[in-house]
Amino acid sequence: MPRRIAIVHFALCLLFSAPLFSHASDLLIHNVNGYTFTQGSDAIARFDQLLIRNGKVVSTDPAVINAQVNDQTPRLNGRGKTLLPGLIDAHGHLEALGSLIETVDLRASQSAQAAASAVAAFSDKNPDAQVILGRGWNQENWPDQRFPEASVLDGLNLDKPIVLLRVDGHALWVNSVALTLAGITAKTPDPNGGQIVRDPSGKATGILVDTAMELVKEKLPGADNQVLDRQLSLAYQHLLSLGVTGVHDAGVEPQTERMLRQHAKAGTLPIRVYAMLKGSDPGLAARLKKGKVRGDFLRVQSVKIYADGALGSRGATLINDYADETGNKGLAITGPKALKRQFQMVQKHGFQIAVHAIGDQANRDVLDTFATLASPRALAKHRHRVEHAQVIAPEDLSRFASLNIIASMQPTHATSDRVMAIKRLGDNRLDGAYAWSSLLASGARMAFGSDFPVEPANPFYGIHAAATRQDRDNQPVDGWRMQDAVDVATALRLFTRDAAYAAHWEKDTGTLEPGKWADFIVIDTNPFTTLPDYLWQIEVEQTWVAGKPVWQQP
Repeated sequence: MPRRIAIVHFALCLLFSAPLFSHASDLLIHNVNGYTFTQGSDAIARFDQLLIRNGKVVSTDPAVINAQVNDQTPRLNGRGKTLLPGLIDAHGHLEALGSLIETVDLRASQSAQAAASAVAAFSDKNPDAQVILGRGWNQENWPDQRFPEASVLDGLNLDKPIVLLRVDGHALWVNSVALTLAGITAKTPDPNGGQIVRDPSGKATGILVDTAMELVKEKLPGADNQVLDRQLSLAYQHLLSLGVTGVHDAGVEPQTERMLRQHAKAGTLPIRVYAMLKGSDPGLAARLKKGKVRGDFLRVQSVKIYADGALGSRGATLINDYADETGNKGLAITGPKALKRQFQMVQKHGFQIAVHAIGDQANRDVLDTFATLASPRALAKHRHRVEHAQVIAPEDLSRFASLNIIASMQPTHATSDRVMAIKRLGDNRLDGAYAWSSLLASGARMAFGSDFPVEPANPFYGIHAAATRQDRDNQPVDGWRMQDAVDVATALRLFTRDAAYAAHWEKDTGTLEPGKWADFIVIDTNPFTTLPDYLWQIEVEQTWVAGKPVWQQP
């Protein structure tokens, strides 16, 4: 153990000594600048002390606390720091996050050649890797804004498959070795809901969109349990360092679900996970029959289904053609008839339906299908969700509330997609795009997340984007379509209380009310008093789960 880490570890052991870790003991945290929401009000409540017993909140009310503590009650002075409920990311991907930490991160690449150079550097450091995996490239950030080709990767002269996922997870860039491994030739047909991008002669260029990605993925060796265990652990610790105490994992593979269940059973799951089963899993029907998992740290009672692809790769399905590609309306991964069959199967077993829908046509198809499934009152008990809900026809906005469908949205998508979205849609089709305030005003329920690792997992990036409609360079200066911004308190509520509601978990977490788990964070800046431009720079100093400190800033 490095000396600095050892010193920090020793200090933590002194500060949080054995009595504070005991579930049998109380802990009074006082002299804090605390904020929480309640189930009965959207107003934020202030407090300056927090009494914890057996890992749960007893009270933040001074009168109640004074009646229950004595001279022997362990106390911790919060030194006036700001304390918030633990943040909940309503849409992320744990396995992909852990994998990204261990593979080639291409999110900062400014050209195809720069991305290839990052691959070469990774290969030099990992010569025994049988496959080079990476994620994060985005041709919209490159000078030519064109899809890259296999020839760029072939120039590295690596006799192994190179498989690089686009930032949104809806396109692969591969080398010729990978194309050969998958048996892709000029005669290979496009699969339903996917596209093999080809040059004028019909030859595959090395870009595979949506379901076409499976042609390569199915030929790659899967991660063994040891690798998956390590990657999930990396993801947990990264999220805890950002103040995320709960995550909705949007579409877990069967192997990942088994690993999460093992971690929960062994008591080694340090973060609360709401896992959505993968809708395309051939074994889904059999898995649904086994029923839900409803533990303190792991819940499995939702299924993630894809209606369409992504806007950046022109896979999102649109009512009208893409503004920058006439004749293209996107790729329907699951059409209306198939959606209805899947919806009926999932709801039959009492599971929540969570549907990826980005384009306005996909969102309309999903809402239409929900309308045929059951009455709005019956739909309400399941709390079905649309994941992303990025582009919605203005006339469809009110249908989320009328059908009792939750909009699970990611604020940083608006700021990172802004320039691309304008190109794909045109200015005259943006009224229902990234429309957080409009949806809330219509009475819709909403939850916020990040879609990590598509976007960075830091929830304060999302709170900043939600309040300012600006990127982290504070551009554009006046914000983008500010009529759909929300205030800081609303953004925080959507990352806490309302995210817990979207996971049927609001009775146990999401706020610091009596009887709920004492999941909270201590941060270095008060988000309600700092300038909005600085919201994204807020840092987490401590993260607590179930009344225990699980991460501290070195």
